[in-house]
Amino acid sequence: MARAVRSGSPRHRRRYTCPMQSVSVIVTVLNEAEDIGRVVPSLLEQIPPPAEVIVVDGGSTDGTWEWLVETQALDPRLVAIRDETCSLKHSDGPVSRGRNVAIAAAKSELIACADAGCTYAPDWLRNLTAPLVDETAQYALGGSCLDPEDHTLWDLASAPFFSIKLWPTEPTKSCTARSMAFTKDLWQRIGGFPEAVLVGEDTLFDFDARRLAGAAFVDNAKALYHPQNTFRLACRQMARYAVSDGMARVRGARLFRNAARCVLEMLALACLVWSLVPLLVVLVLESWFAFHRDWEYLRRFGAKAVLARYVFSVAVPWVVAVNQIYGLFTTQKQTNRQNA
Repeated sequence: MARAVRSGSPRHRRRYTCPMQSVSVIVTVLNEAEDIGRVVPSLLEQIPPPAEVIVVDGGSTDGTWEWLVETQALDPRLVAIRDETCSLKHSDGPVSRGRNVAIAAAKSELIACADAGCTYAPDWLRNLTAPLVDETAQYALGGSCLDPEDHTLWDLASAPFFSIKLWPTEPTKSCTARSMAFTKDLWQRIGGFPEAVLVGEDTLFDFDARRLAGAAFVDNAKALYHPQNTFRLACRQMARYAVSDGMARVRGARLFRNAARCVLEMLALACLVWSLVPLLVVLVLESWFAFHRDWEYLRRFGAKAVLARYVFSVAVPWVVAVNQIYGLFTTQKQTNRQNA
């Protein structure tokens, strides 16, 4: 039996006569019944609106596809494409494949990427694509932040380690396909999103995009992310990203930094027989890793958030180092909850 899909706002039925200058927004989904009713309306309600919102469904069985068909009948700006090759049954990189299918079908020369786990403020698309519309850039990044009204304690704790900001006004220079725009020409020159990896595909795309065209970092264009993490889920996601980095042979410096932290922690514990000083030094160093990115914002959420951040930060080097090294040697394909 298909699960009930969360209903979107009826405002998505409104019609606009002045769509934004030829911008196609793309999203990939697979069994996203919990989120589809939020993300699509937030994209259709952009001011000014996109020329189209293309959603590629990899073969959902939970009611996601039926919701898309129903909504498409109400608003022709929504273009729903069902392509079951955009799943792990048929592709090593179903998210990348879904994006490539959507972009190939797009009628616009300007492309904006969104994510099913996010929602978007009404001015998101205008701000994100401004450098492309003005022809001052071919590639723009908006970043992501936690939804100020919808997050968990462990979302706050893990956010900066996934390049997620705590506040919409925080500056960002990170790459994420949750909020990314580029010209179709640049996508073609890169050769599309890499379809050989399950996660980290936006990082690989970003490497090539910055090499060919540079990047414009846009303020006030963040995706509002709703991860709903527990400690275990956040560690699992971190592990998946680290395995992918190892398999792709990227971020070697990150592996070295995290492995070095693990070694320092073990040495400090070994030295407790003689002195407490090395452990105190390590604890101070770990405080810097935990809080230097966004202390000004984190402290607003109280002592529990601060403590949770410290705990997660101490776990990060172990999760990253172990799993990235594992990724260097494994050939086992990864999976995700949608494909389970």
